[in-house]
Amino acid sequence: MPEMSEWRRDTPSSTIYRRIVSRKLLAILLAITALLLTLFVDIMTGPALLPMHTVVQAIFQPAHIANPAIVTIVNVLRLPTAVMAVVVGASLGMAGAQMQTILSNPLASPYTLGVAAAASFGAALAMLAGKFITSIPGPYLIPLFAFIFALLATLGISAVARLKGGASETIILAGIALAYLFSALLSFLQYLAGEQLSAIVFWMFGSMSGANWSTVGLVSLVLLITFALMSSDAWKLTALKLGDNKATSLGVNVAGLRLKTMALVSLVTATAICFVGTIGFIGLVAPHLARRCAGEDQRFFLPFSILIGALLLSAASVLSKTLVPHISIPIGIMTSLIGIPFLLVIVLRRKSVQT
Repeated sequence: MPEMSEWRRDTPSSTIYRRIVSRKLLAILLAITALLLTLFVDIMTGPALLPMHTVVQAIFQPAHIANPAIVTIVNVLRLPTAVMAVVVGASLGMAGAQMQTILSNPLASPYTLGVAAAASFGAALAMLAGKFITSIPGPYLIPLFAFIFALLATLGISAVARLKGGASETIILAGIALAYLFSALLSFLQYLAGEQLSAIVFWMFGSMSGANWSTVGLVSLVLLITFALMSSDAWKLTALKLGDNKATSLGVNVAGLRLKTMALVSLVTATAICFVGTIGFIGLVAPHLARRCAGEDQRFFLPFSILIGALLLSAASVLSKTLVPHISIPIGIMTSLIGIPFLLVIVLRRKSVQT
């Protein structure tokens, strides 16, 4: 985005503002275009590579496809998983953006609160207890347990934060403590797992293979609701970047805003990962890229984070199917391969700035 020094000194400030907004809107449009292209490429790739025109026809004009197997492959198998990658990436991108905002920490992500560790523990517990719980089908038991434990982690952090006034340091420390707790409990379950160990490890790698239109619809609904609620607090969240004292002087209830946003972040994160497993680094990388395009203004920063998160996970889905021929790599591994170098760049840049 252009700096103020790039404009002529006699340019009216209103004109400068309109041009900056126009460029940001154009960048959003380009991000949407890139996301749609990546989505179609994701649908095209798989054990059998399908041409773009075949995919488009199978989605919009299935009656014109001579081979019904292609329609089934596109609309039943590939389309739900590709759309799930988009909505999960969007959810994690939005959650990461708001985590970094309310905690004023560029290394914060949805996993800072320990939500992912709690969800992983819940999923592992469901796998081990599944043979004793016959009233709930297996495909629903694992997401249900993952979601319940993720919400329990949220309630625990909220209780601690309320006792200490909602300070960001308290939220971070409580989240780290819960993350270590559930990681230790998960390791204990893995020690006891026996023949279920491979299933637990596979869930922790993350996968879109179990997606269907019901789960895609649920994750999308939670994403839309939380986005609407966060957008209603856009100016308050933007003011929060000025510091707690200045935000308070502008009439912002800082502690209440942090607790509300933290609850929404935990809800959208828990809903997203309970169906697909642990997906790391999207919530860390997407906000940083969005901040370079949109700055800290939540009216643009939040949509950018959503779009870039969706684009990154969709691209990771494509890479997971194409990087190694005839082998589908778990998508959680791909996001880690993308995120770890980015994290190192952030650490090195912060160190160089300090020195």
